[in-house]
Amino acid sequence: MNRLAEATSPYLLQHADNPVDWWPWSDEAFAEAKRRDVPVLISVGYAACHWCHVMAHESFENEQVGALMNDNFVSIKVDREERPDVDAVYMTATQAMTGQGGWPMTVFATPDGTPFFCGTYFPRPNFVQLLQSVATAWREQREAVLGQGAAVVEAIGGAQAVGGPTAPLDAPLLDAAAAKLASEYDATNGGFGGAPKFPPHMNLLFLLRHHQRTGDPGSLEITRHTAEAMARGGLYDQLAGGFARYSVDAHWTVPHFEKMLYDNALLLRLYTQLWRLTGDPLARRVARDTARFLADELHRPGQGFASALDADTEGVEGLTYAWTPAQLVEALGEEDGRFAADLFTVTDDGTFENGMSVLRLARDVDDAAPEVRARWQQVVGRLLAARDTRPQPALDDKVVAAWNGLAITAIAEFQQVAAVYASPQDEDANLMDGVTIVADGAMRQAAEHLAAVHLVDGRLRRVSRDGKVGEPAGVLEDYGCVAEAFCALHQLTGEGRWLTLAGELLDTALAHFAAPGGAFYDTADDAELLVARPADPTDNATPSGRSALIAGLVAYSALTGETRYREAAEAALGTVAPIVGKHPRFTGYAATVGEALLSGPYEIAVVTDDPAGDPLVAAARRHAPPGAVVVAGRPDQPGVPLLADRPLVEGRSAAYVCRGFVCQRPVTSVEELVAELG
Repeated sequence: MNRLAEATSPYLLQHADNPVDWWPWSDEAFAEAKRRDVPVLISVGYAACHWCHVMAHESFENEQVGALMNDNFVSIKVDREERPDVDAVYMTATQAMTGQGGWPMTVFATPDGTPFFCGTYFPRPNFVQLLQSVATAWREQREAVLGQGAAVVEAIGGAQAVGGPTAPLDAPLLDAAAAKLASEYDATNGGFGGAPKFPPHMNLLFLLRHHQRTGDPGSLEITRHTAEAMARGGLYDQLAGGFARYSVDAHWTVPHFEKMLYDNALLLRLYTQLWRLTGDPLARRVARDTARFLADELHRPGQGFASALDADTEGVEGLTYAWTPAQLVEALGEEDGRFAADLFTVTDDGTFENGMSVLRLARDVDDAAPEVRARWQQVVGRLLAARDTRPQPALDDKVVAAWNGLAITAIAEFQQVAAVYASPQDEDANLMDGVTIVADGAMRQAAEHLAAVHLVDGRLRRVSRDGKVGEPAGVLEDYGCVAEAFCALHQLTGEGRWLTLAGELLDTALAHFAAPGGAFYDTADDAELLVARPADPTDNATPSGRSALIAGLVAYSALTGETRYREAAEAALGTVAPIVGKHPRFTGYAATVGEALLSGPYEIAVVTDDPAGDPLVAAARRHAPPGAVVVAGRPDQPGVPLLADRPLVEGRSAAYVCRGFVCQRPVTSVEELVAELG
């Protein structure tokens, strides 16, 4: 009996009709394995995962494979995005056993959850042989199996240990991290390392802040070059905006087509900050269109942001997105078809499969002549209309708390920068206005949804779907990302309730996730007990729970002046510092927050009767040092600590600049403010 039909996870629902007697992750499943005296087969994946689909089609939809699984195992299907704690524990086991990891993840465990054999994707013949071998070993070599499981648990317990060495995350360490990244930089193609190549959003955010603090031109050039290479490559959707998960090659040509909320949120922050610091027109366009993608494609009306668009369409990867020259001519006519083929590097040989090409910008057209830009945008609109008639990838519409936090923070920052650079003279001013309005509405709805639906009895829940909250408890990254988001929303809106909610989340995290020596566990002290309690300090596709919480603590401390939150952040950063200088590619968010602390962070309050249009507010946001917090509003505005006891100066707007809780005299001119922030 397949038990997935009532699941809230789209990934689990994809498997609800399999001939496998799937169980969701539950105590009942392990009790059933104990009753039958059979191993547990844990299969972990996510809805947008291409190879998860392949293994499902090859094995889980096959009657013979299903019978073999049903006769010999209790099979549990897990959505890694819904249960990151389960995924973290068993991924550590998989990496310990095989030296690598990935999804789908296939784990064989004892009825108490102890893993004894792990792997990832298995083609059907290999999987059938594996099922038979494990079943035989369980019956005939039980002691050896149990011994292997005990060794794996010992290994993952060590990998997840807390209480290791600590060190201050100081300027020399951050300088060493920037130098290490520079040594691993791909100067030809941008980014770091070879294929497959993932967008290094957190590392580039760190390098931007490092450049801002130190003036290092190399850090800015690495960021600028990589951002341009990604935006002109196939990783970026040249028609609708938004980024794919990664490039299968080293030069950003062919993506793995799934589009994840977390990548696009973090990349929106990157391009927004690059635009803020340099005024670069490409960064401006990509930030605008990524914000539009989030609002148009991933936001669920009245709720939050959906998790992902699938890599496949009707079982074919890239079906929606790839083109041939003939298809361009069919959509655009002969002349514009040839123009588009040249501009987007669509050739007869193709860059993808079966003579198809993924659209890439052959040259930077943001600075081209107005008539070229107009033709380009007209072609984009017509191609997008043609593409919309094709089959479309499925949407994983569950709302993940942490990822929505990342999106809210990104859009809040985008709104601030868009206001700074707003100009009715811009040729696309109406488009930018439309995007900011729609993105603002989506951001606010997502925040309200988190506050009203995901907060249950003072605790965060991890996921919701169709407005209904799921059972999985929030993990550390949920508390950190949502707290940081509420701090960002407080700065944007001046509404005190968001700061209050952020403080409540941080207090809960400090009470329930703390570990020895200033570290944090990824699960709460009253969460479900797994074979190990995860506590991963490294940043990967998303900020680690620890880095996310540190960011929230730093922002909240700066906004409130409460030093105990800063002290907790500094202690937690100390547990990550030994990794930062040696492995900066896996500590990008921690290093980003480290730059904020080293800078101050600055606390900037602008008292004004016109927070939307005051030049002092625009100057504060335009020139804010790394990680600075900026609030604007009337003096003593309720719920806004930075505006308390800060009056107008002789009836005029004034900016109060503090750094590490030490304040300068108020200034009333843009020139004075810029000088203080320089």
